[in-house]
Amino acid sequence: VQLVESGGGLVQPGGSLRLSCAASGFTFNSYAMNWYRQAPGKEREWVAAITRTGGSTNYTDSVKGRFTISRDNGKNTVYLQMNSLKPEDTTGYYCNARLLWRNYWGQGTQVTVSS
Repeated sequence: VQLVESGGGLVQPGGSLRLSCAASGFTFNSYAMNWYRQAPGKEREWVAAITRTGGSTNYTDSVKGRFTISRDNGKNTVYLQMNSLKPEDTTGYYCNARLLWRNYWGQGTQVTVSS
């Protein structure tokens, strides 16, 4: 099983980034997908979720209206489009696949929002 995130980097406040998470080694379209974020020394925070088919999404309040989660089951990939980025969005972002007791994590990608 592999989840490989990409797309992080340095962006100015108000800018945008799109994170990708490429999945392999499991039946991607059977799993709900999530994005989490975690700063050093802090608890991991759930950011966004999408159902197996992509028909339903949900977001933590701090990113609603700015972030959009989506998935392409043909490409085994989940995305996080991040707009209107703020310095407080700076942290590592992690992809998660979940089905019942099965829980897979990627290695993370760093997002830094700074002028």
